[in-house]
Amino acid sequence: MEKYSVAMSDMSPRTSTQRARVLRGALCATVLAGSVLIGTSSGAANSPLSPFTSSVSSVSAAQLGRTWHASCPVGPSQLRLLHLRYVGFDGRSRVGTMVVNASVVTGVVRVFATLYAKRFPIHLMVPESNFQGKDPASMAADNTSGFNCRYAVTTGPKQWSVHAYGEAIDVNPVQNPYVFNGVAQPVAGNAYVTRSDVRPGMAEPGGVLNDAFASVGWFWGGRWSASPDYQHFSSTGG
Repeated sequence: MEKYSVAMSDMSPRTSTQRARVLRGALCATVLAGSVLIGTSSGAANSPLSPFTSSVSSVSAAQLGRTWHASCPVGPSQLRLLHLRYVGFDGRSRVGTMVVNASVVTGVVRVFATLYAKRFPIHLMVPESNFQGKDPASMAADNTSGFNCRYAVTTGPKQWSVHAYGEAIDVNPVQNPYVFNGVAQPVAGNAYVTRSDVRPGMAEPGGVLNDAFASVGWFWGGRWSASPDYQHFSSTGG
């Protein structure tokens, strides 16, 4: 800029030294400011969170969409829609929704209040109706969810999954895959089959997630040796 241009030949040694000091000071200030901004951006995981919030409302058959039909073991009147605040993998506060049985609402809210306070990360939380009731699609999206009127994935005669009663919750299916006959579901869960390599969002004995559910009497599907379901927690143990 012409306003600040000065020919070097017109500057005395003292003036030149002073100008150099000013330039160095300005440069240091710029670098420091940049460092503060970077620190603020990368420190989301340590920044203060909004207070935990939750709300409960009734849910209609229309809202349940393809996750419910007339032959299901529970009706819409026995289910509730929860709005729960959770912490994302970026450390920021979000509000998600899930459907559960009315009988387990108090315990579920306690669990997610604990997870929020301890900043346990959750990738996504929406009802499975967002995926037309297709559980593989919900798992592939790494979605934490509750009610879905479907049969259990097991051998032998058909039987309702505990999810069909709204008494089970799957948490971070990618980080906590279902392993059946050695195959991880969803496919992205293959990166998390080795459970000794504990990373954010994973369930583990004595960990934040497992202890939160255990505190309200829920059981972990990861204890099943033949086909561990690391994402699965239920009030009945099934």
